[in-house]
Amino acid sequence: MVRKIFRVLLTILGVVTGFFVADSIINSNYIMNLGYFNNMVAKVSLYVFATLSFGIILFLLSPIFYKGVSKLTDAVEKSIGRLSASEIIFGAIGGIIALLIAALFILPINKLLPPKLEILGTVLSIIINTVAVVVGVDISVKRKDDIMALFEGWKKGSSKDKKGKVKGVAKVLDTSVIIDGRIFDICQTGFIEGPLVIPSFVLDELRHISDSSDGLKRNRGRRGLDILNKIQKELTIEVQIWEGDFPQIAEVDSKLLKLAQKLNGKVITNDYNLNKVAEFQGVSVLNINELSNAIKPVVLPGEDMNLTVVKDGKESGQGVAYLDDGTMIVVEGGRKFIGENINVTVTSVLQTAAGRMIFAKQKEV
Repeated sequence: MVRKIFRVLLTILGVVTGFFVADSIINSNYIMNLGYFNNMVAKVSLYVFATLSFGIILFLLSPIFYKGVSKLTDAVEKSIGRLSASEIIFGAIGGIIALLIAALFILPINKLLPPKLEILGTVLSIIINTVAVVVGVDISVKRKDDIMALFEGWKKGSSKDKKGKVKGVAKVLDTSVIIDGRIFDICQTGFIEGPLVIPSFVLDELRHISDSSDGLKRNRGRRGLDILNKIQKELTIEVQIWEGDFPQIAEVDSKLLKLAQKLNGKVITNDYNLNKVAEFQGVSVLNINELSNAIKPVVLPGEDMNLTVVKDGKESGQGVAYLDDGTMIVVEGGRKFIGENINVTVTSVLQTAAGRMIFAKQKEV
């Protein structure tokens, strides 16, 4: 249907164009002096010939034009589809400002050019305006976050924060720490100040996980979305949704590190590999697992404690017990006491990247 309408409109445009072309030819001084179209029949014949010729030409070429317009429309839609609403708005504002600035240069140039070079002035105006729009849109979109931060700084500088809060370094949340859920409890205690930054590509990953056909993945994804809702609704900490993206970067972890560098912030994670890559790239990381290990009770060699041996260990004769916080204690010779409470003495403490292990033996009576 759209193709037919486009073809009809293009044919009408060809007929109108042919009419004006014929009219321009008949009324030109050169043709009038030659006297070719002094009688009405010749004039009507030219009008009919021109209108039919242009109408038929554009009618035949309309499929080619329609195909080109369709490709251009698809390309524009795909380009705009990769942009967020805020980026489109900033791009439009940047283009308008660039046109206004370009006008300051175009007006003096047009006045300085002689009348004979009026066409050159028009061409220069088109080129300058085009370049200005492209540069203005590009700068506005790329520096969107900086511009917004500048306006936020002016706003906070002009009026005091009613809640008396001090804005801290941006904390970028990754998918694993959101699904883990402990970030909600940590924020609730007040040990982490905002703003918490949740990238849109992390939200997309959570949505894909929650739509997975695998039941375990689906539950993990839904848990992550529930944690985000709790953070927004139940906590007073500032939460920001970052709507941008890095199309040239495929992996979500790499995007997180790039965003942290862009915002001059930190990444909150419990992913060991992401932690190591971030250290290599010079990005600050707050690791939830490291925090958990750091706040566990200190156990020193020589300390006595009462434990319940729950299972046998890897080595012969060993038993395994656990503290309330989940720390594993290997009891030498404790295998024969499985299911019993015994008094032990700590012999050594081993700190590893995965956590802390405590070695003990039965207390001598």
